[in-house]
Amino acid sequence: MTETRDKLIQGTIATLRDKGIAGTSARVIAAAAGVNQALVFYHFGSVDELIDAACREGAAERVAVYREQFEKVASLRELLALGRSLNETERAAGNVAVLAQVLAGAQQDHNLAAAAQHALALWIEEIETALVRLLAGNPVAEVVDAAGLARGIAASFIGIELYEGVDPDGADRALAALETLGVLVEVVEDLGPVARRALRARLRRTQRSSKQ
Repeated sequence: MTETRDKLIQGTIATLRDKGIAGTSARVIAAAAGVNQALVFYHFGSVDELIDAACREGAAERVAVYREQFEKVASLRELLALGRSLNETERAAGNVAVLAQVLAGAQQDHNLAAAAQHALALWIEEIETALVRLLAGNPVAEVVDAAGLARGIAASFIGIELYEGVDPDGADRALAALETLGVLVEVVEDLGPVARRALRARLRRTQRSSKQ
């Protein structure tokens, strides 16, 4: 990556964080990067392509920072606690706000939608991999869609970033509620063999009923 290209990527992330998607333009990005505006188009062709690159590369960089921690979590409760810690760190750095801004713009722009989808997919892949490993052997795994749950968790943390702006206490309670899910799974893991078989049968019946 050239120095100028890197400056433009970082300038875009800073602009999205500080100005929002509505305030993001070639002029503003160039000013944040400390380069000539023409270089936006020289290196990326358009502002949309620059935002796309910044979103993808920024997410890949941040996911890499946490990959080892995802691999080390030993329970769903630990995974959700990591999610809370990660959310707090990334929110303080403005990175959650950047993704939220791209998601907001994606409602009207399919190019931004592709960038946001790619960035989210990187986080979701780490969450799903951890969920599959942690739920292995648990009766809950037979009825829980790990891929869907991973997307639900990722969406929850993004939504909480937006919700916190109007109700900080409510956002904190939402995170606490997610962590309760981890406690419930641990309770299931501690059940004896008879209770686990009964629970497994009940979950299967419930799942069949929901599909009818």
